[in-house]
Amino acid sequence: MMKNSTTLLLALIILLLPSCINKSTQTEKHHSHRNNIINIHGQIQEIQFEEAYLSNFARIYIMDDYLIISDHKSFENLIYIFDKNNFNCIANIAPKGQGPYEITNMGHIGIDEKNRIFYVTDHGKQKIFSYQLNSVLTDPSYKPVEKLNLNEHQFPSRYMLINDSLCIGLIIEPIGNYGFNQSIAKWNINSGEIIPMKYTHPEIERKRVSFAVSQENGIYVECYHHHELFTICDLEGNLKYNVYGRKWDNRTSNAKQYFGDVIICNNRILASFFDGMDRTFSNDDLPTQLLVFDINGNYINTLETGYRIINLCYDDRNDRLAMHFDDMIQFGYLTLDDNLLN
Repeated sequence: MMKNSTTLLLALIILLLPSCINKSTQTEKHHSHRNNIINIHGQIQEIQFEEAYLSNFARIYIMDDYLIISDHKSFENLIYIFDKNNFNCIANIAPKGQGPYEITNMGHIGIDEKNRIFYVTDHGKQKIFSYQLNSVLTDPSYKPVEKLNLNEHQFPSRYMLINDSLCIGLIIEPIGNYGFNQSIAKWNINSGEIIPMKYTHPEIERKRVSFAVSQENGIYVECYHHHELFTICDLEGNLKYNVYGRKWDNRTSNAKQYFGDVIICNNRILASFFDGMDRTFSNDDLPTQLLVFDINGNYINTLETGYRIINLCYDDRNDRLAMHFDDMIQFGYLTLDDNLLN
């Protein structure tokens, strides 16, 4: 009887072992080569804004038919709204200052396409302000509405709205005078409630990431600044894939740079890539390449822009990338097609 029980136990272990091994390897992907390079320098069209002078600290957003650019270094109004098709300036809002309806230290702009609202974070006042797009465009005297007081001990630095209240955001928790932790969480823009996502990479001690969310594909992506790693999870925070490059290691260091901005275009993930460039805090240490992956983390190709990329966003209606550069041109766009993404 004892012999039969032992035999049965061994048989069960043998049957279960392959499934355990497969589960582990199915989530871990290692790329040894990413050398399918397409030079797109000549396909990038310059965007010229004749009525605006923008710094290298500007960030770009797409909303409806408009290109929104925030620039916390502007001397007067901090937000510019352009027609995204002809790039004419339509509005210049959000005066800089500490008074009522002024922005002290501008952060992220959250976009609510459905309700035609955008939200502006003021880290100086620890508040988020709500702007009705239609009113901004038609009423020069329009004033924003205070949406939410932020918790200075735990707050979103960037976020994407999933519905009227739920967001997925990159949460900052300050530590001491200078340090901070980052995490991805569900965040309620009405109540301020934060629910951390389930997965975080067990080997990363100090997390520094950019992220993107796709409701259509049911995923979010975290790209690590100082590790050659990006992680794909479902919208509940369950791990789908860890994707490692050839220079992956788990050291805690800011000396090397790997990923910058990341966006999701339909069923493709695009991320600016430094390839382990030394961090020098100069204008020369910006990435010029975009890596293209499918939504399962499989490498497709590398787009070489020939320009130093600061940030980028996706215009889904025109199927093109809008990009901010620190180079011979400051802003440009790239029309996407199957040859670039397949």
